[in-house]
Amino acid sequence: MSGQAQAEESKPAENKLWGGRFTGGLDPLMDAYNESLSYDREFYAEDIAGSLAWARANKNVGILTEKEFKEIERGFASVKKEWDTKTFQVRPGVDEDIHTANERRLGEIIGQDIAGKLHTGRSRNDQVAGDLRLWVRGKLREIEEHLTSLLQIIISRAESEIDVLMPGYTHLQRAQPVRWSHWLLSYGFFFAADFKRLCNVIEDLNICPLGTGALSGNVFGVDRESISRELGFNGLCWNSMNAVSDRDFLLETMSWGSRFMGHVSRIAMDLCIYSSQESGFVKLADAYSTGSSLMPQKK
Repeated sequence: MSGQAQAEESKPAENKLWGGRFTGGLDPLMDAYNESLSYDREFYAEDIAGSLAWARANKNVGILTEKEFKEIERGFASVKKEWDTKTFQVRPGVDEDIHTANERRLGEIIGQDIAGKLHTGRSRNDQVAGDLRLWVRGKLREIEEHLTSLLQIIISRAESEIDVLMPGYTHLQRAQPVRWSHWLLSYGFFFAADFKRLCNVIEDLNICPLGTGALSGNVFGVDRESISRELGFNGLCWNSMNAVSDRDFLLETMSWGSRFMGHVSRIAMDLCIYSSQESGFVKLADAYSTGSSLMPQKK
C-alpha cells in the first residue's frame, strides 16, 4: 500500500492532540519524521508531574471536579509505575511524543471523558518548556550532589595528606617542590568555581513557563504561582512569548558542562602521568583501571 493510501486510511483526529481540524491522515514517512518519543520519553516523570500540577490548577478554577482530579491522580500513578517498571506499551504511529503517550494511556485507564479535559487551556509549547526545565534542573541537581562529594573528598585528602611532598611541574619538567595537598586543592578551587557557576545555572533556569499557552497566555485564570510552587520553581516566566521560545538555559547548561569537563580532563591527565612508571606518585585502584591484552605491565 502506498504512503498516500495509508495516510488516507488513518484518522489523526482520533489519536493526535492537534488532529481536530484534519480530515486526512499522515503519511507514515511524516509520522516517523515527526516522532520524538524515542528522545523525550526521558521526561516521562516530569511530564506527569507537570500534568498533575496543571490538573490541580484546572480543578481550582472549576474546569475539573474534585472527583475527576482524583481519577487523574490515580491514572497518572499507574502510568508512572508502567514507565518506572519499563512495562509501558508504546503505540507506534500514535504516541508521537511523551505528552501524547502519557495522555493516551491516561485515557485508557480512567476514560477519555475525564482524561480529555486534562489538556484544557494548555499547549504543548508551554508543556515541553516546563518538562525541559524540570528535567534539566533534576539532572543538574544530581551533578551538584556528585560535585559536592568530590569537593569534600579533595578537602579531606588534602588535610590528611598535608605532609606528603612531590615535585611540581612546568612544561612536564620538574620545577619546584610542592605539597601533594597543594596540587589537590588547585583542582579543588577549579571545582569550587564550577560549583558556584552550576548553582547560578540552576537558579537561572528554575522559573515556570506553565500557563503561558501556545504563546499568549491562558484565558481560564489558572493560578500560575501555585503551579510554580508545586513544581518547585522559584518564580514565573513573565512574558508568554519568551517563555515558550526560550532555550537559552540549555545553552548555558552545555557551556557549563564544557568548562567543567575541561577541568575533569585536566585532573585525569595529571593522574595518568602521576600514576605512570616514570612518575609513580599515585596508584590507581584496580576498580577504576584497565590493562593491555598484550602488555601485562600496563595499567
